[in-house]
Amino acid sequence: MRRHRGTTPRLTRILGSFLLVAAAGAATLAAGPASRATPPTPPTPLDRVVPAPASVTPGGSPYRITRSTRLGVDGPDAARRIGEYLAGVLRPSTGYPLPLTEQGTGGIRLRLAEGAYGAEGYRLHSGPDGVTVTASAPAGLFHGVQTLRQLLPAAVEKKTVQAGPWQIAGGTIEDRPRYGYRGAMLDVARHFFTVAQVKRYIDQLALYKINTLHLHLSDDQGWRIAVDSWPRLAAYGGSTEVGGGAGGHYTKADYREIVRYAASRYLEVVPEIDMPGHTNAALASYARLNCDGEAPPLYTGTDVGFSSLCVSQQVTYDFVDDVIRELAALTPGRYLHIGGDEAHSTTHADYVTFMNRVQPIVAAYGKTVIGWHQLTGATPAKGALAQYWGLDGTGADEKAQVARAARNGTGLILSPADRVYLDMKYTKDTPLGLDWAGLVEVRRSYDWDPAAYLPGAPASAVKGVEAPLWSETLTSPADIEYMAFPRLPGAAELGWSPQSTHDWNAYRIRLAAQGPRWDALGIRYHRSPQVPWPAN
Repeated sequence: MRRHRGTTPRLTRILGSFLLVAAAGAATLAAGPASRATPPTPPTPLDRVVPAPASVTPGGSPYRITRSTRLGVDGPDAARRIGEYLAGVLRPSTGYPLPLTEQGTGGIRLRLAEGAYGAEGYRLHSGPDGVTVTASAPAGLFHGVQTLRQLLPAAVEKKTVQAGPWQIAGGTIEDRPRYGYRGAMLDVARHFFTVAQVKRYIDQLALYKINTLHLHLSDDQGWRIAVDSWPRLAAYGGSTEVGGGAGGHYTKADYREIVRYAASRYLEVVPEIDMPGHTNAALASYARLNCDGEAPPLYTGTDVGFSSLCVSQQVTYDFVDDVIRELAALTPGRYLHIGGDEAHSTTHADYVTFMNRVQPIVAAYGKTVIGWHQLTGATPAKGALAQYWGLDGTGADEKAQVARAARNGTGLILSPADRVYLDMKYTKDTPLGLDWAGLVEVRRSYDWDPAAYLPGAPASAVKGVEAPLWSETLTSPADIEYMAFPRLPGAAELGWSPQSTHDWNAYRIRLAAQGPRWDALGIRYHRSPQVPWPAN
Protein backbone atom coordinates (compact mmCIF):
# COMPACT_ATOMS: atom_id res chain seq x y z
CA MET A 1 0.00 0.00 0.00
CA ARG A 2 2.81 2.43 0.92
CA ARG A 3 4.63 1.73 -2.31
CA HIS A 4 1.50 2.30 -4.39
CA ARG A 5 0.66 5.53 -2.60
CA GLY A 6 4.29 6.73 -2.88
CA THR A 7 4.38 6.51 -6.73
CA THR A 8 1.11 8.31 -7.43
CA PRO A 9 2.49 11.93 -7.34
CA ARG A 10 5.42 10.97 -9.56
CA LEU A 11 3.12 9.39 -12.11
CA THR A 12 1.01 12.49 -12.14
CA ARG A 13 4.08 14.66 -12.79
CA ILE A 14 5.17 12.39 -15.66
CA LEU A 15 1.74 12.46 -17.22
CA GLY A 16 1.60 16.23 -16.88
CA SER A 17 5.00 16.65 -18.56
CA PHE A 18 3.96 14.40 -21.37
CA LEU A 19 0.81 16.42 -21.95
CA LEU A 20 2.82 19.66 -21.98
CA VAL A 21 5.26 18.25 -24.54
CA ALA A 22 2.41 16.94 -26.67
CA ALA A 23 0.68 20.29 -26.54
CA ALA A 24 3.87 22.07 -27.51
CA GLY A 25 4.38 19.65 -30.39
CA ALA A 26 0.84 20.21 -31.58
CA ALA A 27 1.39 23.95 -31.47
CA THR A 28 4.61 23.55 -33.44
CA LEU A 29 2.84 21.44 -36.05
CA ALA A 30 0.04 23.97 -36.28
CA ALA A 31 2.51 26.77 -36.80
CA GLY A 32 4.78 24.68 -39.02
CA PRO A 33 3.17 25.18 -42.44
CA ALA A 34 3.29 28.95 -42.01
CA SER A 35 6.86 29.00 -40.79
CA ARG A 36 8.13 26.34 -43.17
CA ALA A 37 5.87 27.12 -46.15
CA THR A 38 7.46 26.74 -49.56
CA PRO A 39 8.45 30.23 -50.66
CA PRO A 40 6.57 31.51 -53.71
CA THR A 41 8.17 30.75 -57.05
CA PRO A 42 10.30 33.72 -58.06
CA PRO A 43 9.24 35.52 -61.23
CA THR A 44 10.68 34.41 -64.54
CA PRO A 45 13.97 36.23 -65.22
CA LEU A 46 13.71 38.78 -68.02
CA ASP A 47 16.28 36.92 -70.09
CA ARG A 48 14.44 33.58 -69.92
CA VAL A 49 12.20 34.20 -72.95
CA VAL A 50 12.31 32.88 -76.53
CA PRO A 51 13.38 34.50 -78.83
CA ALA A 52 16.19 36.01 -76.75
CA PRO A 53 15.71 39.79 -76.42
CA ALA A 54 18.31 42.16 -77.85
CA SER A 55 18.95 43.88 -74.51
CA VAL A 56 17.99 42.97 -70.94
CA THR A 57 18.63 45.07 -67.82
CA PRO A 58 17.24 43.29 -64.74
CA GLY A 59 16.68 45.18 -61.52
CA GLY A 60 14.15 46.33 -58.98
CA SER A 61 11.13 44.68 -57.46
CA PRO A 62 8.63 42.75 -59.56
CA TYR A 63 5.13 43.83 -60.44
CA ARG A 64 2.27 41.63 -59.29
CA ILE A 65 -1.01 41.42 -61.18
CA THR A 66 -3.93 41.55 -58.74
CA ARG A 67 -7.68 41.92 -58.85
CA SER A 68 -7.28 45.69 -58.96
CA THR A 69 -4.93 45.67 -61.97
CA ARG A 70 -6.08 47.65 -64.98
CA LEU A 71 -4.87 47.51 -68.58
CA GLY A 72 -4.10 51.03 -69.71
CA VAL A 73 -4.03 51.57 -73.48
CA ASP A 74 -2.49 54.68 -75.02
CA GLY A 75 -2.91 54.96 -78.75
CA PRO A 76 -5.29 54.28 -81.65
CA ASP A 77 -7.74 51.44 -82.13
CA ALA A 78 -4.93 48.99 -82.95
CA ALA A 79 -3.48 49.46 -79.48
CA ARG A 80 -6.86 48.84 -77.90
CA ARG A 81 -7.28 45.64 -79.89
CA ILE A 82 -3.92 44.45 -78.60
CA GLY A 83 -5.07 45.29 -75.08
CA GLU A 84 -8.20 43.23 -75.61
CA TYR A 85 -6.06 40.37 -76.90
CA LEU A 86 -3.89 40.51 -73.77
CA ALA A 87 -6.94 40.66 -71.54
CA GLY A 88 -8.28 37.59 -73.34
CA VAL A 89 -5.12 35.71 -72.37
CA LEU A 90 -5.00 36.87 -68.76
CA ARG A 91 -8.62 36.92 -67.58
CA PRO A 92 -9.47 33.17 -67.73
CA SER A 93 -6.43 32.03 -65.71
CA THR A 94 -6.21 34.89 -63.21
CA GLY A 95 -9.94 35.26 -62.68
CA TYR A 96 -9.42 39.05 -62.53
CA PRO A 97 -11.59 41.56 -64.42
CA LEU A 98 -8.61 43.51 -65.83
CA PRO A 99 -10.66 46.33 -67.36
CA LEU A 100 -9.22 48.33 -70.24
CA THR A 101 -8.72 52.03 -69.59
CA GLU A 102 -7.34 54.88 -71.63
CA GLN A 103 -4.05 56.51 -70.67
CA GLY A 104 -3.90 54.55 -67.45
CA THR A 105 -1.09 54.79 -64.94
CA GLY A 106 0.13 51.85 -62.93
CA GLY A 107 -1.03 48.34 -63.69
CA ILE A 108 -0.17 47.19 -67.21
CA ARG A 109 0.20 49.95 -69.76
CA LEU A 110 0.44 49.53 -73.54
CA ARG A 111 1.79 52.63 -75.32
CA LEU A 112 2.20 53.54 -78.96
CA ALA A 113 4.64 56.42 -79.08
CA GLU A 114 7.40 57.87 -81.20
CA GLY A 115 10.72 56.20 -80.56
CA ALA A 116 13.61 54.29 -82.03
CA TYR A 117 11.81 50.96 -81.92
CA GLY A 118 11.29 50.45 -85.65
CA ALA A 119 8.34 48.64 -87.19
CA GLU A 120 8.48 45.65 -84.83
CA GLY A 121 10.61 46.60 -81.83
CA TYR A 122 9.43 47.46 -78.33
CA ARG A 123 10.53 48.39 -74.82
CA LEU A 124 9.18 46.62 -71.74
CA HIS A 125 9.76 48.12 -68.29
CA SER A 126 8.59 46.43 -65.10
CA GLY A 127 8.66 47.70 -61.52
CA PRO A 128 6.56 47.44 -58.36
CA ASP A 129 4.06 50.02 -59.64
CA GLY A 130 3.39 48.42 -62.99
CA VAL A 131 4.54 47.21 -66.39
CA THR A 132 4.75 49.43 -69.47
CA VAL A 133 5.19 48.13 -73.01
CA THR A 134 6.08 50.87 -75.49
CA ALA A 135 6.40 50.59 -79.27
CA SER A 136 6.38 52.81 -82.34
CA ALA A 137 4.01 50.54 -84.29
CA PRO A 138 1.26 48.07 -83.44
CA ALA A 139 3.34 45.05 -84.48
CA GLY A 140 6.00 46.01 -81.95
CA LEU A 141 3.40 46.40 -79.24
CA PHE A 142 2.02 42.97 -80.05
CA HIS A 143 5.48 41.41 -79.91
CA GLY A 144 6.05 43.07 -76.54
CA VAL A 145 2.84 41.46 -75.29
CA GLN A 146 4.19 38.05 -76.32
CA THR A 147 7.26 38.70 -74.18
CA LEU A 148 5.01 39.74 -71.30
CA ARG A 149 3.13 36.45 -71.61
CA GLN A 150 6.35 34.47 -71.32
CA LEU A 151 7.40 36.42 -68.23
CA LEU A 152 4.29 35.18 -66.42
CA PRO A 153 3.95 31.63 -65.07
CA ALA A 154 3.00 29.03 -67.67
CA ALA A 155 -0.36 28.52 -65.93
CA VAL A 156 -1.43 31.91 -67.30
CA GLU A 157 -2.16 30.09 -70.57
CA LYS A 158 -4.86 27.90 -69.04
CA LYS A 159 -8.55 28.55 -69.59
CA THR A 160 -9.62 28.04 -65.97
CA VAL A 161 -8.75 30.04 -62.85
CA GLN A 162 -5.30 29.20 -61.47
CA ALA A 163 -3.68 30.02 -58.14
CA GLY A 164 -0.96 32.48 -59.19
CA PRO A 165 0.79 34.60 -57.99
CA TRP A 166 1.17 36.56 -61.23
CA GLN A 167 4.49 38.37 -61.02
CA ILE A 168 6.62 40.04 -63.70
CA ALA A 169 10.29 40.46 -62.81
CA GLY A 170 11.63 43.99 -62.41
CA GLY A 171 13.84 45.57 -65.05
CA THR A 172 13.86 46.64 -68.69
CA ILE A 173 13.88 44.84 -72.04
CA GLU A 174 14.69 46.71 -75.24
CA ASP A 175 14.14 44.53 -78.26
CA ARG A 176 13.89 44.55 -82.04
CA PRO A 177 14.29 41.85 -84.71
CA ARG A 178 17.45 40.91 -86.55
CA TYR A 179 15.54 40.15 -89.76
CA GLY A 180 12.32 41.57 -91.18
CA TYR A 181 11.19 38.23 -92.62
CA ARG A 182 10.58 35.49 -90.05
CA GLY A 183 8.42 32.83 -91.56
CA ALA A 184 6.80 29.44 -91.20
CA MET A 185 5.35 27.48 -94.10
CA LEU A 186 2.40 25.12 -93.80
CA ASP A 187 1.77 22.64 -96.60
CA VAL A 188 -2.01 22.35 -96.95
CA ALA A 189 -1.73 20.64 -100.35
CA ARG A 190 -0.42 17.17 -99.43
CA HIS A 191 -2.94 17.02 -96.58
CA PHE A 192 -5.65 19.64 -96.21
CA PHE A 193 -6.06 21.57 -92.95
CA THR A 194 -9.19 23.51 -92.07
CA VAL A 195 -9.43 27.23 -91.36
CA ALA A 196 -9.68 26.53 -87.62
CA GLN A 197 -6.60 24.30 -87.73
CA VAL A 198 -4.60 26.97 -89.58
CA LYS A 199 -5.71 29.56 -87.02
CA ARG A 200 -4.41 27.38 -84.21
CA TYR A 201 -1.01 27.26 -85.89
CA ILE A 202 -1.08 31.03 -86.40
CA ASP A 203 -1.56 31.53 -82.65
CA GLN A 204 1.40 29.28 -81.95
CA LEU A 205 3.57 31.16 -84.45
CA ALA A 206 2.63 34.52 -82.95
CA LEU A 207 3.89 33.50 -79.51
CA TYR A 208 7.42 33.38 -80.95
CA LYS A 209 7.18 36.60 -83.01
CA ILE A 210 6.94 34.85 -86.40
CA ASN A 211 5.58 37.46 -88.82
CA THR A 212 4.96 35.49 -92.03
CA LEU A 213 2.72 32.51 -92.79
CA HIS A 214 3.62 30.91 -96.13
CA LEU A 215 0.73 28.74 -97.33
CA HIS A 216 1.63 26.05 -99.88
CA LEU A 217 -1.73 26.03 -101.65
CA SER A 218 -1.12 23.72 -104.61
CA ASP A 219 0.81 20.58 -105.46
CA ASP A 220 0.45 17.31 -107.31
CA GLN A 221 -1.89 15.96 -104.63
CA GLY A 222 -4.30 18.85 -104.26
CA TRP A 223 -5.37 22.38 -105.22
CA ARG A 224 -6.61 24.22 -102.15
CA ILE A 225 -7.87 27.68 -103.20
CA ALA A 226 -11.01 28.54 -105.16
CA VAL A 227 -10.38 30.26 -108.50
CA ASP A 228 -13.58 31.54 -110.09
CA SER A 229 -12.25 31.54 -113.63
CA TRP A 230 -11.04 27.93 -113.32
CA PRO A 231 -13.55 26.33 -110.91
CA ARG A 232 -12.50 22.69 -111.40
CA LEU A 233 -9.13 23.45 -109.81
CA ALA A 234 -10.68 23.40 -106.35
CA ALA A 235 -13.80 21.33 -107.01
CA TYR A 236 -11.92 18.47 -108.67
CA GLY A 237 -8.23 19.15 -108.12
CA GLY A 238 -8.89 19.69 -104.42
CA SER A 239 -10.98 16.55 -103.96
CA THR A 240 -8.23 14.30 -102.64
CA GLU A 241 -4.90 14.24 -100.79
CA VAL A 242 -1.99 11.95 -99.95
CA GLY A 243 -3.36 8.51 -99.12
CA GLY A 244 -6.63 9.10 -100.96
CA GLY A 245 -8.53 11.10 -98.34
CA ALA A 246 -11.28 13.56 -99.14
CA GLY A 247 -8.99 16.59 -99.38
CA GLY A 248 -10.73 19.94 -99.40
CA HIS A 249 -10.18 23.55 -100.37
CA TYR A 250 -10.63 27.09 -99.13
CA THR A 251 -13.39 29.22 -100.52
CA LYS A 252 -12.41 32.82 -101.10
CA ALA A 253 -14.22 33.70 -97.88
CA ASP A 254 -12.20 31.03 -96.05
CA TYR A 255 -8.94 32.41 -97.39
CA ARG A 256 -9.91 35.97 -96.47
CA GLU A 257 -10.64 34.79 -92.94
CA ILE A 258 -7.19 33.19 -92.66
CA VAL A 259 -5.62 36.42 -93.93
CA ARG A 260 -7.69 38.50 -91.49
CA TYR A 261 -6.86 36.30 -88.53
CA ALA A 262 -3.17 36.25 -89.39
CA ALA A 263 -3.17 40.05 -89.62
CA SER A 264 -4.73 40.26 -86.16
CA ARG A 265 -1.63 38.38 -84.93
CA TYR A 266 0.66 40.54 -87.09
CA LEU A 267 1.49 37.83 -89.59
CA GLU A 268 1.50 38.44 -93.33
CA VAL A 269 0.19 35.59 -95.50
CA VAL A 270 2.32 34.58 -98.49
CA PRO A 271 0.33 32.30 -100.82
CA GLU A 272 2.21 29.83 -103.00
CA ILE A 273 1.10 28.36 -106.30
CA ASP A 274 3.89 25.95 -107.17
CA MET A 275 4.78 25.83 -110.90
CA PRO A 276 5.74 24.75 -113.51
CA GLY A 277 6.23 21.43 -111.66
CA HIS A 278 4.17 20.10 -108.76
CA THR A 279 1.09 20.77 -110.90
CA ASN A 280 -0.67 17.42 -111.33
CA ALA A 281 -3.81 18.59 -109.52
CA ALA A 282 -4.19 21.42 -112.05
CA LEU A 283 -3.33 19.20 -115.02
CA ALA A 284 -5.89 16.62 -113.87
CA SER A 285 -8.53 19.32 -113.58
CA TYR A 286 -8.12 20.73 -117.12
CA ALA A 287 -6.98 18.62 -120.06
CA ARG A 288 -6.10 21.70 -122.10
CA LEU A 289 -3.26 22.55 -119.70
CA ASN A 290 -1.46 19.39 -120.87
CA CYS A 291 0.72 19.42 -123.99
CA ASP A 292 -1.00 16.28 -125.28
CA GLY A 293 -4.50 17.51 -124.37
CA GLU A 294 -5.12 14.55 -122.05
CA ALA A 295 -5.71 15.00 -118.32
CA PRO A 296 -3.78 12.65 -116.03
CA PRO A 297 -5.56 11.00 -113.10
CA LEU A 298 -5.56 12.61 -109.68
CA TYR A 299 -2.51 11.67 -107.64
CA THR A 300 -2.36 10.59 -104.01
CA GLY A 301 1.23 9.39 -103.67
CA THR A 302 4.34 11.24 -102.53
CA ASP A 303 6.69 11.15 -105.54
CA VAL A 304 7.90 14.47 -106.97
CA GLY A 305 9.20 15.83 -110.25
CA PHE A 306 6.87 14.08 -112.69
CA SER A 307 4.50 16.90 -113.65
CA SER A 308 4.88 20.09 -115.67
CA LEU A 309 2.71 22.78 -117.14
CA CYS A 310 2.95 23.02 -120.93
CA VAL A 311 5.40 25.88 -121.37
CA SER A 312 4.85 26.26 -125.13
CA GLN A 313 1.08 26.87 -125.01
CA GLN A 314 -0.49 30.30 -124.59
CA VAL A 315 -3.30 28.77 -122.51
CA THR A 316 -0.73 28.10 -119.78
CA TYR A 317 -0.06 31.80 -119.38
CA ASP A 318 -3.76 32.65 -119.55
CA PHE A 319 -4.22 30.18 -116.70
CA VAL A 320 -1.33 31.64 -114.70
CA ASP A 321 -2.59 35.18 -115.25
CA ASP A 322 -6.08 34.29 -114.03
CA VAL A 323 -4.84 32.46 -110.96
CA ILE A 324 -2.39 35.16 -109.94
CA ARG A 325 -4.92 37.94 -110.60
CA GLU A 326 -7.54 36.34 -108.36
CA LEU A 327 -5.09 35.33 -105.66
CA ALA A 328 -3.38 38.74 -105.60
CA ALA A 329 -6.77 40.41 -105.17
CA LEU A 330 -7.39 38.29 -102.06
CA THR A 331 -3.93 38.89 -100.59
CA PRO A 332 -3.06 42.27 -99.03
CA GLY A 333 0.55 41.25 -98.37
CA ARG A 334 3.54 42.13 -100.50
CA TYR A 335 4.51 38.71 -101.81
CA LEU A 336 3.29 35.92 -104.03
CA HIS A 337 5.29 32.69 -104.13
CA ILE A 338 5.53 30.95 -107.52
CA GLY A 339 7.35 27.80 -106.37
CA GLY A 340 9.76 26.64 -109.06
CA ASP A 341 11.35 23.68 -107.26
CA GLU A 342 11.81 20.11 -108.48
CA ALA A 343 10.70 20.88 -112.04
CA HIS A 344 12.43 17.73 -113.26
CA SER A 345 9.97 17.24 -116.12
CA THR A 346 10.59 20.73 -117.51
CA THR A 347 13.71 21.30 -119.60
CA HIS A 348 16.07 24.01 -118.42
CA ALA A 349 15.30 26.13 -121.48
CA ASP A 350 11.55 25.79 -120.88
CA TYR A 351 12.03 26.56 -117.20
CA VAL A 352 13.82 29.81 -118.00
CA THR A 353 11.17 30.73 -120.57
CA PHE A 354 8.38 30.01 -118.09
CA MET A 355 9.91 32.04 -115.25
CA ASN A 356 10.68 34.94 -117.57
CA ARG A 357 7.03 35.08 -118.61
CA VAL A 358 5.45 34.45 -115.19
CA GLN A 359 7.43 36.90 -113.05
CA PRO A 360 6.10 39.97 -114.91
CA ILE A 361 2.55 38.71 -114.37
CA VAL A 362 3.16 38.74 -110.61
CA ALA A 363 4.49 42.30 -110.84
CA ALA A 364 1.53 43.38 -112.97
CA TYR A 365 -0.79 42.55 -110.08
CA GLY A 366 1.28 44.48 -107.56
CA LYS A 367 3.15 41.64 -105.88
CA THR A 368 6.81 40.78 -105.36
CA VAL A 369 8.01 37.37 -106.49
CA ILE A 370 9.27 34.72 -104.11
CA GLY A 371 10.50 31.45 -105.58
CA TRP A 372 12.39 28.44 -104.36
CA HIS A 373 16.09 28.89 -104.98
CA GLN A 374 15.96 27.13 -108.36
CA LEU A 375 14.59 30.48 -109.57
CA THR A 376 18.21 31.68 -109.58
CA GLY A 377 18.82 29.30 -112.50
CA ALA A 378 16.66 31.67 -114.56
CA THR A 379 16.77 35.45 -114.13
CA PRO A 380 15.11 36.56 -110.89
CA ALA A 381 13.02 39.72 -111.29
CA LYS A 382 14.19 42.90 -109.64
CA GLY A 383 13.34 42.72 -105.94
CA ALA A 384 12.58 39.00 -106.05
CA LEU A 385 13.42 36.75 -103.10
CA ALA A 386 14.90 33.28 -103.54
CA GLN A 387 14.11 30.74 -100.82
CA TYR A 388 17.11 28.46 -100.30
CA TRP A 389 16.16 24.94 -99.24
CA GLY A 390 19.39 23.06 -99.98
CA LEU A 391 21.47 21.11 -97.52
CA ASP A 392 24.83 21.68 -95.90
CA GLY A 393 26.08 19.16 -98.47
CA THR A 394 24.41 20.71 -101.53
CA GLY A 395 26.82 20.92 -104.45
CA ALA A 396 29.17 23.88 -104.70
CA ASP A 397 27.86 24.86 -108.15
CA GLU A 398 24.28 25.14 -106.95
CA LYS A 399 25.30 27.15 -103.89
CA ALA A 400 27.48 29.39 -106.07
CA GLN A 401 24.52 30.04 -108.39
CA VAL A 402 22.41 31.22 -105.47
CA ALA A 403 25.25 33.28 -104.02
CA ARG A 404 25.85 34.94 -107.39
CA ALA A 405 22.19 35.94 -107.61
CA ALA A 406 22.44 37.31 -104.08
CA ARG A 407 25.44 39.44 -105.04
CA ASN A 408 23.41 40.73 -107.98
CA GLY A 409 20.58 41.92 -105.76
CA THR A 410 18.29 38.93 -105.19
CA GLY A 411 17.27 38.68 -101.56
CA LEU A 412 17.49 35.36 -99.72
CA ILE A 413 15.16 33.56 -97.37
CA LEU A 414 17.04 30.71 -95.72
CA SER A 415 15.25 27.39 -95.19
CA PRO A 416 18.01 24.77 -95.31
CA ALA A 417 16.22 21.43 -95.29
CA ASP A 418 18.67 19.71 -92.96
CA ARG A 419 18.27 22.55 -90.44
CA VAL A 420 14.74 23.97 -90.46
CA TYR A 421 12.52 21.65 -92.49
CA LEU A 422 10.20 20.80 -89.62
CA ASP A 423 8.95 17.61 -91.26
CA MET A 424 12.34 15.94 -90.95
CA LYS A 425 12.44 13.21 -88.32
CA TYR A 426 14.19 14.01 -85.04
CA THR A 427 15.62 10.49 -84.80
CA LYS A 428 15.20 7.26 -86.74
CA ASP A 429 12.41 6.31 -84.31
CA THR A 430 10.30 9.45 -84.82
CA PRO A 431 6.84 8.13 -85.79
CA LEU A 432 6.10 11.00 -88.21
CA GLY A 433 8.03 12.84 -90.86
CA LEU A 434 10.62 12.03 -93.51
CA ASP A 435 14.39 11.65 -93.46
CA TRP A 436 15.60 12.41 -96.99
CA ALA A 437 17.48 15.48 -95.68
CA GLY A 438 18.76 13.62 -92.63
CA LEU A 439 17.73 13.43 -89.00
CA VAL A 440 17.32 16.88 -87.47
CA GLU A 441 17.36 17.10 -83.70
CA VAL A 442 16.82 20.35 -81.82
CA ARG A 443 20.45 21.42 -81.55
CA ARG A 444 21.12 20.94 -85.26
CA SER A 445 18.03 22.95 -86.11
CA TYR A 446 19.14 25.84 -83.89
CA ASP A 447 22.91 25.88 -84.07
CA TRP A 448 23.76 27.85 -87.24
CA ASP A 449 24.11 31.48 -88.30
CA PRO A 450 21.95 32.68 -91.20
CA ALA A 451 24.33 35.52 -92.07
CA ALA A 452 27.27 33.15 -92.57
CA TYR A 453 25.42 30.09 -93.87
CA LEU A 454 25.73 30.39 -97.66
CA PRO A 455 29.32 30.82 -98.90
CA GLY A 456 29.76 33.83 -101.14
CA ALA A 457 26.38 35.38 -100.33
CA PRO A 458 26.63 38.80 -98.69
CA ALA A 459 25.10 38.96 -95.23
CA SER A 460 23.04 41.94 -96.38
CA ALA A 461 21.26 39.71 -98.93
CA VAL A 462 19.76 37.55 -96.19
CA LYS A 463 16.27 38.89 -95.54
CA GLY A 464 15.22 36.24 -93.08
CA VAL A 465 14.59 32.64 -92.08
CA GLU A 466 11.61 30.39 -92.72
CA ALA A 467 10.77 26.98 -91.24
CA PRO A 468 8.73 24.92 -93.75
CA LEU A 469 6.48 22.08 -92.63
CA TRP A 470 5.55 19.65 -95.38
CA SER A 471 2.56 17.44 -94.70
CA GLU A 472 3.06 14.13 -96.50
CA THR A 473 2.86 12.30 -93.14
CA LEU A 474 0.83 14.83 -91.14
CA THR A 475 -2.94 14.66 -90.85
CA SER A 476 -3.89 16.53 -87.66
CA PRO A 477 -2.98 19.58 -85.55
CA ALA A 478 -1.31 17.22 -83.06
CA ASP A 479 0.95 15.98 -85.87
CA ILE A 480 1.81 19.55 -86.86
CA GLU A 481 2.67 20.43 -83.29
CA TYR A 482 4.79 17.36 -82.66
CA MET A 483 7.01 18.13 -85.63
CA ALA A 484 7.10 21.89 -85.09
CA PHE A 485 7.80 21.88 -81.37
CA PRO A 486 10.43 22.25 -80.02
CA ARG A 487 12.24 23.20 -83.28
CA LEU A 488 10.03 26.11 -84.40
CA PRO A 489 11.05 28.44 -81.52
CA GLY A 490 14.69 27.96 -82.51
CA ALA A 491 13.97 29.06 -86.07
CA ALA A 492 12.07 32.03 -84.67
CA GLU A 493 15.07 32.96 -82.54
CA LEU A 494 17.42 32.72 -85.51
CA GLY A 495 15.21 35.25 -87.26
CA TRP A 496 14.66 37.60 -84.31
CA SER A 497 17.62 37.60 -81.93
CA PRO A 498 21.05 39.16 -82.53
CA GLN A 499 23.81 36.70 -83.23
CA SER A 500 25.53 37.81 -80.01
CA THR A 501 22.81 36.05 -78.00
CA HIS A 502 23.26 32.74 -79.84
CA ASP A 503 24.45 30.06 -77.44
CA TRP A 504 23.15 26.49 -77.46
CA ASN A 505 23.78 25.82 -73.78
CA ALA A 506 21.88 28.93 -72.72
CA TYR A 507 19.16 28.38 -75.30
CA ARG A 508 18.39 24.82 -74.21
CA ILE A 509 17.64 26.12 -70.69
CA ARG A 510 15.31 28.79 -72.02
CA LEU A 511 13.69 26.27 -74.35
CA ALA A 512 13.13 23.81 -71.51
CA ALA A 513 11.18 26.50 -69.66
CA GLN A 514 8.72 26.60 -72.59
CA GLY A 515 7.63 23.00 -71.95
CA PRO A 516 5.15 23.79 -69.15
CA ARG A 517 3.69 26.59 -71.29
CA TRP A 518 3.08 24.15 -74.15
CA ASP A 519 1.51 21.74 -71.67
CA ALA A 520 -0.82 24.51 -70.51
CA LEU A 521 -1.70 25.37 -74.12
CA GLY A 522 -2.34 21.74 -75.00
CA ILE A 523 0.52 21.64 -77.53
CA ARG A 524 1.89 18.19 -78.23
CA TYR A 525 5.68 18.30 -78.52
CA HIS A 526 8.74 16.11 -78.85
CA ARG A 527 10.52 15.83 -75.51
CA SER A 528 13.99 15.85 -77.00
CA PRO A 529 16.67 14.35 -74.75
CA GLN A 530 18.88 17.29 -75.76
CA VAL A 531 16.71 19.63 -73.66
CA PRO A 532 16.53 19.52 -69.82
CA TRP A 533 12.75 19.60 -69.54
CA PRO A 534 11.26 20.18 -66.07
CA ALA A 535 10.01 17.04 -64.37
CA ASN A 536 6.29 16.51 -64.76
